[in-house]
Amino acid sequence: MKRIVLTFGLISGAIFVLMMVTTMPFMDKIGFEKGHLIGYSTMVVAFLFVFFGIRSYRENVGNGYITFGRAFQVGILITVISCLCYVISWEIIYFNFVPDFVEKYSQYLTEKSRAAGASPEQIANEVAQMKRFETLYKNPFYNFLLTFFVEPFPVGLVLTVISALILRKRPKEVEQEAAMASSS
Repeated sequence: MKRIVLTFGLISGAIFVLMMVTTMPFMDKIGFEKGHLIGYSTMVVAFLFVFFGIRSYRENVGNGYITFGRAFQVGILITVISCLCYVISWEIIYFNFVPDFVEKYSQYLTEKSRAAGASPEQIANEVAQMKRFETLYKNPFYNFLLTFFVEPFPVGLVLTVISALILRKRPKEVEQEAAMASSS
């Protein structure tokens, strides 16, 4: 199991790292709206390797069958490895290359609120919240936890559950499929 989890987790993580390295230099040109779209689309593509990893485990280790629990275990381990790659690359990029990211994001949100017609009090409240967030986000530990649990992990968790549900097979199902194939 270790080999499969590491292989598929690192492939998924490499997709995350590649996405960040190629898009962050152009973040000002891409913008936050399109950046979210690119980021979450990349997450779905990267987490497809959770599905492939579970399927590989089922076929190569499980002799064609796997329980939901085992499939979930394999998938969540792949997800954690992938998320660690994501967060580590973000920490390196954020603290070394774009330390003003949160400040720019705060300005973007403020302008978006103004354009939506928010009152001056609402905007002032939002600015104060973002200042508190900016202070917390400068702490690498808080940054790590927030990035891990708010950005990639929820997407990976959902795709892990879906993959485990789709790929689960009991030994009886495998035997029935084999019997049907031999009688055809």
